[in-house]
Order: sequence, then structure tokens, then C-alpha cells
Amino acid sequence: MKVLFVGDGQLGQMLGASGISHGHECLLYSTRTQEVKPLSAHVSLPWSLADAIEWADVVSWEHEAIPADVIAAAHDKFLMDPARIKSLTDRRAEKKLFDDCRVGTSPWQSYGTVSELEKLLSKAEQPLVLKAARGGYDGKGQWRFKPGDDVSALAAEAGKEPGIAEHMIPFHKEVSLVGARGKDGSVCCYPLITNVHTQGILSYSLGGIDDVPDALQQQAEEAFHRLTTALNYVGVFAIEFFVVGEGKDAALLINEVAPRVHNSGHWTMSGANCSQFDLHMRALTGMPFPQLHIEPTLMLNVIGAQQIPVGLWHHQDAQCHWYNKEPRPGRKVGHVNIRTANLATAKTWVKQWRERLQVLA
Repeated sequence: MKVLFVGDGQLGQMLGASGISHGHECLLYSTRTQEVKPLSAHVSLPWSLADAIEWADVVSWEHEAIPADVIAAAHDKFLMDPARIKSLTDRRAEKKLFDDCRVGTSPWQSYGTVSELEKLLSKAEQPLVLKAARGGYDGKGQWRFKPGDDVSALAAEAGKEPGIAEHMIPFHKEVSLVGARGKDGSVCCYPLITNVHTQGILSYSLGGIDDVPDALQQQAEEAFHRLTTALNYVGVFAIEFFVVGEGKDAALLINEVAPRVHNSGHWTMSGANCSQFDLHMRALTGMPFPQLHIEPTLMLNVIGAQQIPVGLWHHQDAQCHWYNKEPRPGRKVGHVNIRTANLATAKTWVKQWRERLQVLA
């Protein structure tokens, strides 16, 4: 099968590599430069977008900010309505989807102007998190508010663009579920994993390491079924949750979703018999999903570092991935997957390597 991916970043490259290993032909389309590119080689082909769409049997994406001209041109080659996926780039539409599907999320309100936000904040009786409706990632485009803060100053900054205000949740930890839905409605999900953030950026993920209560796994998969069915989704889909409460009282509230392969799923490249990229290719091409086998794996993001130390490249338990991006503080430029037997060993790895691999500011 011939597959065109919208986007030429590291996710597109990894998807393409998976596609090639499954015997498919793949091209990437850069939404930044409007160029068609082969895998790995950062050069363009003498093809237009129309040429690439005509060549492809199916079109997918590495990011959900799909340009309108691409949606219009490739509409018949997508396996689902891409306009519904692009709508999720607006947090108001995302939150409405959660409510419509009756999946738990923090109480929220939308605002469109500075004056609307001022009015909302002046009436708030609990701490809030403000998020720009569009754009913003890795902690950007977000503000914190608690009663007694300067309403006018915060509204003047956060209210420049429409957004949402949601109740600040006193969560126990952050987890995510990555899974895939096929064209026939079949579903395959990895176990819930724990994610640890620093300054709003994913620092590391514990894949298959934490003991996940069956009740939480079932709750997460039920949310996955509801959301992907409502979207008539095909491919890999990720959901980030807050865990509120502990023990028997633990429950999940959705923070946000990503209709694509996801950073918190990178551990599967070493920790599962079928990676998230392979799972996406199976969904796109109608191949059956496998029975998943999981090996405990720590995923450490490489953020802003100039390189991955040689010691990790040579270590028998580490698998290094470098994205060939220009390093700068706060930018994800790679990740390292480390096979680890238990949580204590994973934390030892984090303590030893995190500061050397992550430059946040």
C-alpha cells in the first residue's frame, strides 16, 4: 500500500519507518514548507501535494493541525473525516466531546474576550487553570489562578485569545492510555502508564512498570471506546488522564487527547512486541491487531541537550532515538528507552541521567 503522511517531523519519520518494515511505500508532506519528501532524507521531491495525493492509497497524519487545503485536497484518501480531528485542536471542541461522550473531565467554562474572562475570574471560588483554546503545548499557553489573585492583570494576558477555564484538580498522578481502533471497529490498547512532567513538559514515562488496578484500566478503555467510536476514528489515539484519589477510591479524569501517535507511547518501541507506530500502520492497512506482550520500559525524553551521551548509545539496556533537530532549551530532540525490571531501577536511571538529558530553560 502507498501511504502519505501529513507532517515530516520525528513522528512522521517513525511512522514511515514502520510502514516500510511492513512492506508499504511511504512519503511525507511538510505542512511548513509545502514540500513532498522521502523518508530520512531532508530534501524535497519535484512533486506537488496533488501529485502525492494521487500517488497515495491512503493519507494519514503525524499532527492534528491539518491545513484546510490538505483536508480539501485529500478528503477522499482519509479513512475518517479529518475536519472532526482538526476540531480537536480547539480545547473548547475537545471538552465538548468529553461531555457529549459522558467521560469524566474537570468542570470547565469557555471565554472569548478579556472582559468575559475578567467576569469569570471575579466569580471564581476555586483555583483554576486557564488554557488557550488553540495552540500551546508542553506547558505553553497556560496560566494558573486562585481567588485573591490580580484578576485584571491575568485577564489582560490570558484573555488575548479565546480559551477555557477549568477547575484545578488535586490529582494523585498523571497517566495515559495509547491504543488503536481499526476500520472494522476493533480496538487494541496498551496498559495505562505513568507520566512525569517538569515545567509542563513530559520528562519520562513508566511503560508497563506500575501496577495498574483493573478498575482504572477498564475505565480508561471505556473512555477510549466512547471517544474513538464517536469520532469514527481509525489509527492510534492517546488519552491523558489525571488519577484522583487513591486505592479503592481512585478514578480517572481526562485531561486531553491526541488523535495520533504520542510521545507517551514511545516506550512501546522497546517495551512491546508491536510498537504504537506498527499498531497505527496495522489500523491504516486493515491488518489484524496482535496480542500484546509488554516488557517494562522507562522512556526518558531528551530535551534541549546537544547530544545523547555515548554511554547510553553503548549500553545494552538502552535504545537511543535522535530526531536530528537543532537543540534548544525545552525542545524535544530525542528519547531513550531503557529496559528495566522494576520501579526502583527505573528511578535510579532517572536520577542518574535526567539532568544530563534535559535542558528545560
